Amino acid sequence: MSLKCVIIDDEPLAINVIKNHIAQLKGLEIIKTFDNAIESLDFLRSNEVDLLFLDINMPVLDGLSFLKSLDTKPMVILTTAHEEYAVEGFELEVLDYLVKPISLPRFLKATNKALAKKQESPKTTTENESIFVKVDKKKMKKVYLDDILLVESLKDYIKIITINGNYVVHQTLGSFTDELPSNQFVRIHRSYTANINKVEAVEGNSVEIANKRYTIGRNYLEDAKNAILHKQSGN
Repeated sequence: MSLKCVIIDDEPLAINVIKNHIAQLKGLEIIKTFDNAIESLDFLRSNEVDLLFLDINMPVLDGLSFLKSLDTKPMVILTTAHEEYAVEGFELEVLDYLVKPISLPRFLKATNKALAKKQESPKTTTENESIFVKVDKKKMKKVYLDDILLVESLKDYIKIITINGNYVVHQTLGSFTDELPSNQFVRIHRSYTANINKVEAVEGNSVEIANKRYTIGRNYLEDAKNAILHKQSGN
């Protein structure tokens, strides 16, 4: 599965360099580019992004300030024409720091780190595992993973749909899904993450959960079907 990449850079030439490098490599897919950080906020909050190529020197909002403002972050590779921000960048736990002009060998080294990190052993479910979610400013609610049917995106919030009721939580779907065990939950749509064990039927580009039908997004179709059918077959 390819890493979903976003590029944020105010220089069209710099964006094209990264695009050209990615075109020569396997395992990377550009899903969006932006020429300023502000315009990318809504997209990052509502879409699954694995890797962000982020320029530091941009007008209005520079890359480091933008990075500090994010509650949840994808993997980040900083790009800049200046080396003096390297220390601060790594303090923000970025994956790598590329100085322009970016050569293909150096770009390959940085992206290999991202691919390796993505392939690290996924979390798996243990019996009766549960999580605590904040359902209001003070209350933390225990939710058993086996009780979850589906998680729905509501922009900056999510709705956790369980067999016992629904809970609205201030968190993005992407960040919440990352916290769930990948052998039990799979992203089926930009708006939905499903509990594989609760899928009652698969038909075309949809699944049936608790007698309701949910569409599988085109970008998620192959991975979602493989995860669901593989688990149901017991392989």
